Amino acid sequence: MERQVYFDNAKWILMFLVVFGHTIQPFTENHQTIDVLYHWIYTFHMPAFIFLSGYFAKAKKSKEYMIHLMKKLLLPYVAFQGIYTIYYFLIGKGDWLNLPFEPQWALWFLMSLFCWHLLLYWFSKIPKYAALFITILMGVVVGYLDPIGHMFSLSRTIVFFPFFLLGYWFSQKELKMICHTNFRTISLVIMVLTAIGLYVTPSFSIDWFLSSKSYQVMEMPQWGGVIRFGVYVISIMMTLSVLAWIPSKSYKWSSLGTRTLYVYLMHGFFIHFFREFEVFHVESFLDLVGLAVVALLMTRFLSTWTVTKLVEPLVEMYKYLPLKQRYRSSTTK
Repeated sequence: MERQVYFDNAKWILMFLVVFGHTIQPFTENHQTIDVLYHWIYTFHMPAFIFLSGYFAKAKKSKEYMIHLMKKLLLPYVAFQGIYTIYYFLIGKGDWLNLPFEPQWALWFLMSLFCWHLLLYWFSKIPKYAALFITILMGVVVGYLDPIGHMFSLSRTIVFFPFFLLGYWFSQKELKMICHTNFRTISLVIMVLTAIGLYVTPSFSIDWFLSSKSYQVMEMPQWGGVIRFGVYVISIMMTLSVLAWIPSKSYKWSSLGTRTLYVYLMHGFFIHFFREFEVFHVESFLDLVGLAVVALLMTRFLSTWTVTKLVEPLVEMYKYLPLKQRYRSSTTK
């Protein structure tokens, strides 16, 4: 299996699902099928992305590496935080003004990714199972602490860190194992049962998968920890199940998987415009298919060479700043 192609395919497919999920979100309240689909996507799409980020992470602690991470992740965060704030104001979005360290919409990922790299240095030195237990325990406990929430993306950083750590530990042998036919059969059952479970379960808040709010806010001050542990179990199984079905063959679109960060940072301009001006309406299944096509075209457009070159100075501004030693993501493990 050509592993780089596999990961490019995985990132492209997951990014499409991110964009598609954001596209259908306004229609979840009035359409049960869309609500189930929306929740199903959220059981794995960000955990899987975080898992892949951890796979290529490095447990380094040096001044040069820290500076590199700050330039690569925090500078784009600051730039897009300002740009999105201005954009939200211009389109008349109600909650357009956020504090500098209260991430606008999807920008939490950049701040959390920076923190995960810092945490990895210490947690990589702990035995695997002990570290996994500690990080999951932290994710469960943090929900009981009301002050920890969206600010600094602290809640999401703690709750999602186990997926980053799992990705860091994942080996090539384990990757081949989950792509084996036997596991694929099991994974298909898991994905179908999860969809059925979401369909028959009474509607619940998507905040359980967003992980940015306390149990008190989600009106589960006592049993929230139990529910979050269940969410961990579901998300881990769904992440591995979805990754088992990622193709390893090279396609014409495979190379677009190297530009998913551009799509992630830019698609919010379209999504919030669509929502603010109620551009789309869903009345039938064909309308849902149409939204999938819109999401696909949006993902494709934002990963074109023209768009990426245009916004590259903002997304990858670290390339234009001096650094004694450059660190590149390795494709071997």
